[in-house]
Amino acid sequence: MAEHHDIVIIGTGAGGGTIARALASTGKKILLLERGGWLPREKENSSSKAVFLEARYKAKEVWFDQHGKEIHPGIHYYVGGNTKVYGAALLRFRKEDFGELRHYGGVSPAWPISYEDLEPYYCEAERLYAVHGERGADPTEPAATKPYPYPPVSHEGAVAELADALRALGHKPFHLPLGIQLDESHPENSRCMRCQTCDGFPCIVDAKSDASVCGVRPALEHSNVTLLTGALVTKLETDAGGRRVTKVHVQREGKVQTFSADLVIVACGAVNSAALLLKSRSDVHPNGLANASGVVGRHYMAHNNTAFVCVTSKKNPTVFEKTLALNDFYFGAPDSDRPLGHIQMLGKSDGYMLKGDAPPFTPRSVLDWMAEHAFDFWLTSEDLPDPENRVTLDAQGRIHLAYTPNNLEAHARLVGKLKELCAKLLPWGLKLSKRIPIEGTAHQCGTVRFGTDPKTSALDVHCKAHDVDNLYVVDGSFFVSSTAVNPGLTIMANALRVADHIRGKVL
Repeated sequence: MAEHHDIVIIGTGAGGGTIARALASTGKKILLLERGGWLPREKENSSSKAVFLEARYKAKEVWFDQHGKEIHPGIHYYVGGNTKVYGAALLRFRKEDFGELRHYGGVSPAWPISYEDLEPYYCEAERLYAVHGERGADPTEPAATKPYPYPPVSHEGAVAELADALRALGHKPFHLPLGIQLDESHPENSRCMRCQTCDGFPCIVDAKSDASVCGVRPALEHSNVTLLTGALVTKLETDAGGRRVTKVHVQREGKVQTFSADLVIVACGAVNSAALLLKSRSDVHPNGLANASGVVGRHYMAHNNTAFVCVTSKKNPTVFEKTLALNDFYFGAPDSDRPLGHIQMLGKSDGYMLKGDAPPFTPRSVLDWMAEHAFDFWLTSEDLPDPENRVTLDAQGRIHLAYTPNNLEAHARLVGKLKELCAKLLPWGLKLSKRIPIEGTAHQCGTVRFGTDPKTSALDVHCKAHDVDNLYVVDGSFFVSSTAVNPGLTIMANALRVADHIRGKVL
């Protein structure tokens, strides 16, 4: 007989970890299922060689693209999911992002909810994830009912000079909203040390506001919440009518276990959530669970992202570099009436980080010199929901991810804008840029979209499956557009919104 719980949550990342914390206080018997384990705290957490060159924490998993070529996704299976290695840039979507927007590559559709529907949950997510920021500095920032819970993270000297130079040109740089456990007023008590190994690294001192630190661990303080690690969910089974999930099948420690629950919440990440629903097909749901619309797996988005490094003749001694952002081109530019995107700084590069994209046999001394003289940026433009960009499964149940980039003119223009700025502000620079390929799944979203019409969406506005009465999906799968800022805070805020609905309407 299946072990019964009131709620089963599958996945512990930004969506699953957050909703677990939000529902823990209900007293309901909650089971968290995580396919990975706890990320080990070890000296390699802070080793760029181990993290970037050796991919020590990346899943040893193979997917396939639309041509059948192997891809090795940047996916991390641990308690906390990909937030264990994210850069903790936690921005709200712009108010306009929730409406229809015209881009060079087509139309970004309107959401079935408004910014105002999500705003109070943005405030709560910023509190839970200790977001540092400054209201009013970003000209595209939507209205907020509460200030940031913590002051902005200060710029170090070279970044402060860059911000001043941008302002002198008439631009409006702002402090990037960051989720870190930092107290600059009392550094002796601060968990965060402003080290160089934050963006892309696990935090060895748990000073990053990830979903393990801010979601799962607080949830586990409640005796009604249980976590099973190493628990890979292989299929969801429904009753004969197909309206309720009755069994959650799990592979764990070489054995098959089965659980049941009054409520099942899927939060495996946009690719794996879609894959799980497709694997859960049955006679009642022949195209996959919750897929009467046929949209499950479709409309995959992950942004047009470019890592941009400007190597100058001047040393950049910055340690914690990821503090500055620029949205002046978010909705366009003097020579563009269409949106271009968002610019933020990256964590400070070093020789090992540059080695992966350098010509073979480039001396480490050259790479180290370049890193010492580098300013590092991350550019994001919106990619648009294309039904042919999709997750499918082959006969062996392996994941195939078909993705053809779109809206590339906007991204090329954004990269051009940054090149122009660097030419003015960081002269004599060698400008290196790399578009993030299909393996870059950090911003994955859109595969189980929500909406009001069951014919064109898999979930209703509360992220409950149209076709299944006790199934919710709360990771980035529910997005109908990707916007041009990091998806993390919106996933967290929506998880809180869905938790509110569940507390008030379901439990």
